[in-house]
Amino acid sequence: MQNVLLCVSLALIGVLFMSRLARLVGLPAVTAYLVTGLLLGPYCLGRLGLAGIGFHTMADVGAMGIIPDAALGFIAFTIGNEFRLADLKHMGRQAVTVGILQAVVTTVVVDAALVGLHFAFPGAISIPSAITLGAIAAATAPAATLMVVRQYRADGPLTRLLLMVVAIDDAVGLVLFSASFGVAGALEQGGVSFVTVVLEPVLEIVLSLLLGAGAGFVLDWSERYFHSRGNRISVSVAFVLLTVGLSMVEFRLGPVQCGFSLLLVCMMTGTVFCNICETSGALMERLDRWTTPLSILFFILSGAELDLQILGNPMVLLIGGVYIAARSAGKFFGAYSSCALTHCDPKIQKHLGITLLPQAGVALGMALTAAQLSDGAMVRNVVLFSVLIYELVGPTLTKNALFAAGEIHPDEMSPAAG
Repeated sequence: MQNVLLCVSLALIGVLFMSRLARLVGLPAVTAYLVTGLLLGPYCLGRLGLAGIGFHTMADVGAMGIIPDAALGFIAFTIGNEFRLADLKHMGRQAVTVGILQAVVTTVVVDAALVGLHFAFPGAISIPSAITLGAIAAATAPAATLMVVRQYRADGPLTRLLLMVVAIDDAVGLVLFSASFGVAGALEQGGVSFVTVVLEPVLEIVLSLLLGAGAGFVLDWSERYFHSRGNRISVSVAFVLLTVGLSMVEFRLGPVQCGFSLLLVCMMTGTVFCNICETSGALMERLDRWTTPLSILFFILSGAELDLQILGNPMVLLIGGVYIAARSAGKFFGAYSSCALTHCDPKIQKHLGITLLPQAGVALGMALTAAQLSDGAMVRNVVLFSVLIYELVGPTLTKNALFAAGEIHPDEMSPAAG
């Protein structure tokens, strides 16, 4: 425990200095957080075995798993607050259409590229793994996106649509992954199950939305009994942690395995709460400040989890390169075409796809599930490689796209800001 506390405290102090250096060279703070985690991970400073300096093993990183789960809960809760009825009336149809179409287009493009790679090099990747990676490609990184928006105080139609799309993207990605993984399992085992391909993913989304909505109403009711800022913040924190815990519950209804999506539950809690609580705006501002260290730790641990050994595997580099190229093309053209279809502003059409490139925790969670495939280890390594690339360059691309769209003030880009 002493080593854990030393490591966490030194990581938080070190990452603040790293973020200042990142600012001087024009990089987003989230990139500095990830690089700090990478340096403190088992493949860099952690290998030295010095007490309190870095994470010595992956088990040390995994032992802090409650922090990423809690951080994702607060991130999803914050994104849920972007779904205010006033904005939904104006951009709701666009957000849903773009969120669904760009995810589907990305999956199709990656599927086509990796299946083509299978026929070109049959031993490189199997068909089940190819279609599973195609579905994983749809997932984005709401945490990294939100961190960039917060740091540079981005605001405007592109930013508002982006935050809605990354939230919707998780629901769409969940359905696509569940269906694709079910088909992949069927191809390996020789039979397709309606329960695993259709019923279970749809039921997970419905149950998650219902649980989140109920939690949002109860949170609003609870807040009315407290008036001091400290008590109201405490209630909000407690409810987010409660929804994170409840989202981990699993049970069976006959042949159907039932569960919840942490991101969808917490997002729906935030959505309902912000639309029925008159003081939710001021409360969210204070909650954001309270949870900043938790968010920073989330990215440090995400960086520490990146396995640098995969860079020595030529096959991972080949498949990963094709995956990254195909996913990037799918996100850009999927977003561009869906924005054009819904008559979005030309600036949104041009820049939205670039802001959707970051990929992290959700994809890693899907890859963990995909490990059940016969070559699931390859799927996991490819996703790890892509996350390493996307998380290091994605936030910078998002920042540049938001600046080019005129939604980041030039003063926020200067090294002296923040």
